[in-house]
Amino acid sequence: ALKGCDQAGDEPKRTREQSRMSDRQEKKMKKDTHPDYHMITVQMVDGTEYQTRSTYGKEGDRLVLDIDSKSHPAWTGGDQRLMDRGGRVSRFKDKFKGFV
Repeated sequence: ALKGCDQAGDEPKRTREQSRMSDRQEKKMKKDTHPDYHMITVQMVDGTEYQTRSTYGKEGDRLVLDIDSKSHPAWTGGDQRLMDRGGRVSRFKDKFKGFV
């Protein structure tokens, strides 16, 4: 007799993990849940272009960027200014004026 069978000819008993796995395998994937993934053209600030796959727009659309890594100060290390809202920057500078 097979291990885990009650009588000869019975199916072997499934473990809890085997039951979970077969339940998952029986579930079908929902239809139309994934967005359309297609090729678009991305235009950088300096006018250069490249093609990539995206869910933006539809096939062949153009995404024109207003700012990118070649022009943004966070990536270029350009002139960065702190905005003083309510004198907070001024108070901070005064508080740590002599600290080096």
